[in-house]
Amino acid sequence: MSQIKIHLDERDMPRQWYNIVADLPKPLPPVLHPGTKQPIGPDDLAPIFPMGLIQQEVSQERYVDIPEEVLDIYRVWRPTPLVRARRLEQALDTPAHIYYKWEGVSPAGSHKPNTAVPQAYYNKTEGVKRLTTETGAGQWGSALAFACSLFGMECKVYMVRVSYDQKPYRRLLMEAWGASCISSPSPQTGVGRAILARDPESAGSLGIAISEAVEEAGSRADTNYSLGSVLNHVMLHQTVIGLETHKQLELAGDYPDVVIGCVGGGSNFAGLALPFVRDKITKGKTTRIVAVEPAACPSLTRGLYRYDFGDSAGLTPLLKMHTLGHDFMPPSIHAGGLRYHGMAPILCHLYDLGLIEAEAHQQTAVFQSAVLFARTEGHLPAPETAHAIHAAVEQARRCKESGEQKTIVFGASGHGHFDLVSYQKYFAGELTDHEYPEELIRKAQASLPVV
Repeated sequence: MSQIKIHLDERDMPRQWYNIVADLPKPLPPVLHPGTKQPIGPDDLAPIFPMGLIQQEVSQERYVDIPEEVLDIYRVWRPTPLVRARRLEQALDTPAHIYYKWEGVSPAGSHKPNTAVPQAYYNKTEGVKRLTTETGAGQWGSALAFACSLFGMECKVYMVRVSYDQKPYRRLLMEAWGASCISSPSPQTGVGRAILARDPESAGSLGIAISEAVEEAGSRADTNYSLGSVLNHVMLHQTVIGLETHKQLELAGDYPDVVIGCVGGGSNFAGLALPFVRDKITKGKTTRIVAVEPAACPSLTRGLYRYDFGDSAGLTPLLKMHTLGHDFMPPSIHAGGLRYHGMAPILCHLYDLGLIEAEAHQQTAVFQSAVLFARTEGHLPAPETAHAIHAAVEQARRCKESGEQKTIVFGASGHGHFDLVSYQKYFAGELTDHEYPEELIRKAQASLPVV
């Protein structure tokens, strides 16, 4: 039983990004200034973001044109294939139709260049020479390094220490594209030095790495900060994934009963899901849309829906999101891209409205499903993607038990070629599951700002 790949011609590639803010049944809670607790304006973001991205961050337009310069680079790997996972269906003996949107074909090996390229473009057009950023597993850092190399910009990446140590080839990939990659927390920033003074062996977190990158960007006139997830403009750029998937399913004569994606900050899930959430809001569709997170970092499933900082040091504006607290220090799981204390405000709002669902899974079960996927579909998935695969496998097994023929679509957001140490530990039986203790979550949440 062979795979079925549904390709689009590059002429069918989206020419606009979709902005779900225009269709929300209830407006997003405002982003607040951390000092005044009042809604922020464009001037508050101007020190670290270009105006082109700030305008997208606050846009109410349903569709935003993609610049021709960005489209030209997208054509290097887009449109990406939608694959009917026939071999996986056969292995599971399920009546379900399983599709995956394969984003691992980009030069950086993940969905991240979908936003890295436009972010570099808008900064370059406004005269910015350097970008700083954070990265967890390294997918975002390598994507921004790739994008900056195309536009002749410097790129500096603060990489979470545990992933820096676990995944040296991600760092080498960033360096191949001309970026510098620093283990975070680092002695190069005030934030990093303070954390290392308290805990010299700190494994780091995305929140800490964000603080370091924002601190550096704020200290240099030639430098802006670039974020790979969470913010509205990032969710906007990623919707090329779902817009293509929507069109590909039409060609297949199918429509999803379930849409699944992994979530850390939320960008790849949002990119796939938001066009289908649009159908729920505007067309009355009943598709289940499921965000999957690690049990060790359960922002949606166990976090509080409160205002919090996006970083550990409290340098960012206050975002209303499901959060474990900006002081939360996640365990050193191998899905480094999912080790974030909060979640994209757009996704949190949709979750609060009941338009999307969330579930959490342990990493040993996730890796088991990842290996099944590799042995049936051929692609070795990143540990982050493996969370979506596991949820899809579990859903397909439920279809077998019930005899229901459902269409399941999941986002395969990146390959696992640089994650082989994780697989080595899985095969050796050395992976450990983490159910983060409730008392530690509540302790971290005790430091939430009062709004």
